[in-house]
Parts: sequence; structure tokens; C-alpha cells
Amino acid sequence: QVQLVESGGGLVQAGGSLRLSCAASGRTFSSYPMGWFRQAPGKEREFVAAIRWSGGRTYYADSVKGRFTISVDNGKNTVHLQMSSLKPEDTAVYYCAADPKNGLDRADYNYWGQGTQVTVSS
Repeated sequence: QVQLVESGGGLVQAGGSLRLSCAASGRTFSSYPMGWFRQAPGKEREFVAAIRWSGGRTYYADSVKGRFTISVDNGKNTVHLQMSSLKPEDTAVYYCAADPKNGLDRADYNYWGQGTQVTVSS
């Protein structure tokens, strides 16, 4: 079993930055790819970014490429999502996920955090 706890959400003005963190615990979590997804009201959950612990290869949705950076802190078993140049359309609940069943960009991971709200004001 893997437990994921997100933190770092909040309210920020357009153009600002936020850093989300996902603390992972449980069995062998470092062998699982990790992802960040988001879900805005009335919309489906969508892929934001993903990373492999081993080698650190990263993947991004086109909508966030160049603005968001995903990284891992192996010593603290934590995955971060650094978000810059935020836009009102980035407003959503952001979820951390581990161990994808299929592709890294599909919202069918085995483990999910509780989510953290990010609100970007115009």
C-alpha cells in the first residue's frame, strides 16, 4: 500500500507561482512512476505531469509545458510540482498519483492523494 499526501495549494494571482508537494510512504513507492493530475469543476480529471523515480525522466501536458516542473526528492520521498506563470485556467484541485495501470497520462493510477486546491485569480 502507498499513501500520498499533497500540500502547497492556495490562492495566487495570475502570473504568480506555487509549489505543490506530495509526500509518499508505504511499500516500495520509489519503484512507481508518479504523476500530477488536476480537476476543475465540471471537467474531467486531466494529466499535468509525470516522472520516473529512476532516471528522473519527465513528461508534461502541452498546456503546462515550459511553466511547470516536476521533480523528486528521494531523500524525503517527496514529489514536487513547481508551477510558474500561473493562469486562471490552471485553477483546479491538484492530485498526486502513483503506479499507473496504463499510460502515464491516463487518470487510472492505483494510488491517489486527497487533492489540494489551487486557485489563480485574474
